[in-house]
Amino acid sequence: MLRPVGFSEEDFKKPVVGIASLWSMVTPCNMHLDQLSRDAESGANAAGGKAIVFGTITVSDGISMGTPGMRYSLVSREVIADSIETVAGAEGFDAVVTVGGCDKNMPGCVMALARLNRPGVFVYGGTIMPGFHPDSKKECDIVSVYEAVGQHAAHKLDDQGLEKIEACAIPGPGSCGGMYTANTMACAIEALGMSLPNSSSQIAISKEKKEDCINAGSAAVALLKADIKPRDIMTRKAFENAITVTISLGGSTNAVLHLLAMAHSAGVKLSIDDFTKIGKRVPVLADLKPSGKYGMVHLTRIGGLTPLMKMLLDAGLLHGDCITVTGKTIAENLRGVKPYPTDQDVVRPLSNPIKPDSHLRVLYGNLAPTGAVAKISGKEGLEFTGKAIVFENEESSLAAILDGRVKAGHVVVIRNEGPVGGPGMREMLSPTGAIMGKGLGADVALITDGRFSGGSRGFVVGHITPEAALGGPIGIIKNGDSITINAVKNEITINIPAKDYKARLKAWKPKKMKETRGVLAKYAKLVTSASEGAVTDKNLF
Repeated sequence: MLRPVGFSEEDFKKPVVGIASLWSMVTPCNMHLDQLSRDAESGANAAGGKAIVFGTITVSDGISMGTPGMRYSLVSREVIADSIETVAGAEGFDAVVTVGGCDKNMPGCVMALARLNRPGVFVYGGTIMPGFHPDSKKECDIVSVYEAVGQHAAHKLDDQGLEKIEACAIPGPGSCGGMYTANTMACAIEALGMSLPNSSSQIAISKEKKEDCINAGSAAVALLKADIKPRDIMTRKAFENAITVTISLGGSTNAVLHLLAMAHSAGVKLSIDDFTKIGKRVPVLADLKPSGKYGMVHLTRIGGLTPLMKMLLDAGLLHGDCITVTGKTIAENLRGVKPYPTDQDVVRPLSNPIKPDSHLRVLYGNLAPTGAVAKISGKEGLEFTGKAIVFENEESSLAAILDGRVKAGHVVVIRNEGPVGGPGMREMLSPTGAIMGKGLGADVALITDGRFSGGSRGFVVGHITPEAALGGPIGIIKNGDSITINAVKNEITINIPAKDYKARLKAWKPKKMKETRGVLAKYAKLVTSASEGAVTDKNLF
């Protein structure tokens, strides 16, 4: 069976390295991964292994955003992890390299590596180059399009202007170009020790990314020889490093969901409260989109992630003794790394942070008894009180934002979009982008039991648990209720009398399940709470 796929007589004596390629033409994030996977194959072969490339799925968050198709996005993380585990387990690969490029690819790949616990390396496909507006020459990206939709609805942009932004925003291969979920997770995984140094901060179409893939193939063989496995690398301290780097970059709220899931696969105890504990001592240093002004390519051009990690290490904020896929520790990898140029302002010094503590806030209160997650940069303010305007799904909320029913002082409530209620826990970039585009970013808050794209910004709270479909208090909110979000006290509350609160909970009745067959139904049946990472293999037995 192996001779016709390219094995020679000598190859049967070599360790077999599986190369999981997440190549697909459904999204620019992954359209170039076929060649990068071949580069990883060549690196493994040159190092004395015999590589076999195999494929798995991906879906495009950007294309499915705002549609029922987005319900499959988080589900795809589980499918990717399951499929890589299945192929590698069935074929008996000695080591594995995974090459991913879009949001759910990355945690799915690392979850599979942790489950298999065979020597393995994750390779990030790289960030996209920015687009340039043909008239203003300003940089633009995917979030520019979503916010332009809101500007169009507010009559600040005509049809031609909207089309110009849409046509230039995505110029070629690579993942969305700000510190959105893809780049956030790539950086977190590098800090975790599962990628080679600066794999997270290379441009998709660059010689550096090609070399990274070749080196990853070689590293997998070296890890096999050294008997270093993913769970040797993915320790509790390594996850603390990943959280620290995510905070310092101003990363996506999705990192909370994915790091919890990855830790579960690795058998490491991690909770949402760890983000709060670490966040008290870690500042936000990178002025990156969506809240900042720079894209990922700007971080790449000044030296990538490693100088930032060196800053954090020297300040005692990273565990330098954690082993990585290089076979060396974090401290050894960073030895000799040069600091950023003095004339750059992409990454601030520790003495002058953008925010002195974390932007990722885990909130509790009578609206989120088991937690919720907000991304508060400080630019939105630290507290918001407003009147609820309630929607049972994302589509109805977006229509109300675009047609002007959502006004200053509102707290937009989008419910029944959680892991079970969706099912699938959709991202809410369409409504958050529309709010910003309409010019309401400072005057409107949004809360949901769904989640957000890394490109979302504003006073927004997601991952509210328990979710509405499971009887969570978000399901009892009525139009006009007063809601307070406090990012200093880390609280989210509905301001109604206690007896009314109890009476509403008692009167609540579950809705009929939306799906009864297929992958969405299986997901809804198996999935845990977002506060536990929304994994599907936790409560099986």
